[in-house]
Amino acid sequence: MKFCSLRSGSSGNAIYINHKDVHILIDAGLSGRTIERALLNIGVNPKSLSAILITHEHKDHIKGAGVLSRRYNIPIYANKATWGAMEKDIKEISEKNKLYFTTGEEFEIGEIKIVPFKKPHDAVEPVGFSFKCGDKKISIATDLGYMTRGVANHLIGSDVVLLESNHDIQMLINGSYPWPLKKRILSNLGHLSNDAAADTLMKLFKMKAIGIAFLGHLSQNNNRPELAFTTVTNMLKKSGVKFEVRLALRNIESDLVEI
Repeated sequence: MKFCSLRSGSSGNAIYINHKDVHILIDAGLSGRTIERALLNIGVNPKSLSAILITHEHKDHIKGAGVLSRRYNIPIYANKATWGAMEKDIKEISEKNKLYFTTGEEFEIGEIKIVPFKKPHDAVEPVGFSFKCGDKKISIATDLGYMTRGVANHLIGSDVVLLESNHDIQMLINGSYPWPLKKRILSNLGHLSNDAAADTLMKLFKMKAIGIAFLGHLSQNNNRPELAFTTVTNMLKKSGVKFEVRLALRNIESDLVEI
């Protein structure tokens, strides 16, 4: 399988996963043109997309989904509650391209086995995803207020994990956001901090070593890429945990990783 974070951040999210002739987009939270350019930058023709999978209905995850579906005849997968919440923003697409999954139940696209798993966030029925093909596994968990045992269990044993590292707590508290928004971000239905991301990775390592960890969904206002990276890697080093950490950024594609 191949993995690339096309964009990751509060301004828009899109992730690419591939195996053989199956090309999957997880979220499409940017303009269709931006996503098309990002795909072309990694050598992928947007016409080859097999499916768009949606984690939840927030605009930074669905903005370009309807456009791409209409332009390239791509099916969009989401659970029933998310479809109900986002349908007015997706706008009209072909009925055959409106597909449903059930949270917690495995389904397949080609040879890729996909599990949408429940996560805590302020959306109607938000999910993360794990993707398995043979003995290889990729997992995605951003936009979650705290790390539950259930989410952690889905991340264990992943060759690649995209994990939220949204904010530095002090930057958020001392920043310009209104207090109600700060409370939302810090709540159990908000977003993981850099410290929480590091703590999660330490626990995952103790349960079963993982491969590459990408830190994603970094806040533009309450974090900095170098701060997220340094905070997480320093905490891991102090605990004797060693594995590769990379960044998934808001304005450029990550490395295309093949496992």
